[in-house]
Formats: sequence, structure tokens, C-alpha cells
Amino acid sequence: QVQLVESGGGLVQPGGSLRLSCAASGRISSIPSMAWYRQGPGKQRELVAAITSGGSANYADSVKGRFTISRDGAKNTVYLQMNSLKPEDTAVYYCNADVRWRTTRGDYWGQGTQVTVSA
Repeated sequence: QVQLVESGGGLVQPGGSLRLSCAASGRISSIPSMAWYRQGPGKQRELVAAITSGGSANYADSVKGRFTISRDGAKNTVYLQMNSLKPEDTAVYYCNADVRWRTTRGDYWGQGTQVTVSA
């Protein structure tokens, strides 16, 4: 089994910054990709950013130029640096990982961390 533990959410004023972290642990041979999703009030869950084990990243248009995703392969950890935060970034942010263990593959989610952008 695999666990994803997120941290770093909180309350921040518009224009501020936050850094989210997500550490994966358990039965892991490799993690080809990790990602951050978010779900705002009354909205569907959406992809924010994703990154491969090789470091290739992609972003939702709404966060390009403001958010940066990165990962530490040795620690099985993914980060999301969020700058110039806006009220519309308010959401629960979820970590996602595509995990390989020997010949099996699994898709795992964290418990979510709340990010609130408000004055």
C-alpha cells in the first residue's frame, strides 16, 4: 500500500505565496508521474500541475507563470510553489501519484490540504 501525506496549506492574503508538499511512502519501485489537483467550492476537481520522473511539467492555463511544480525523486516528494495567489485559487489541493511496485501499478491520492486566499 502507498500513502501520500500533504502539508503546507493555510490562509494567505491575495498576492501572497504558499508552498505545498506531498510525500509518498510505502511499496514503491518508481513514480513515473506526480500531480496536484484542486477542487474549489461548488466546482469539479481540476488538474493544476503535473510532473514526470524526468522533470517534464505541465500546468493549467490559470496558474501558468504563478505556480511551479517540482519533485525530489530520492524523497518521493512533490512540491507546489504558489506565488501571486488569487482568491480564485481557494480550494482543497490534492496530491496524486502514479506508483509502480514490481509488476503492479496504482493511482493514489492524498487526503487534501485547504488553501484559502482572502484578505
